[in-house]
Amino acid sequence: MSLDGTAGVTINGEQRRVQHGTTLAQLIAEVGLDPLRVAVERNLEIVPRSTFAQVIVEDGDSFEIVHFVGGG
Repeated sequence: MSLDGTAGVTINGEQRRVQHGTTLAQLIAEVGLDPLRVAVERNLEIVPRSTFAQVIVEDGDSFEIVHFVGGG
């Protein structure tokens, strides 16, 4: 965590700063995605969707977020 109360994370290869204490569910909402339509990998491990609201984003975390699009 930096002195300004934020954590530095990487999302799909892009650097981003988020408020300390941000949950994964909040992070997903911040980037404009529906938590019910994404799969998330945190530091090379899949995060179960049922835990998104409990997982706290940590400084240095790396996320890959894949969103699913319906249609045909």
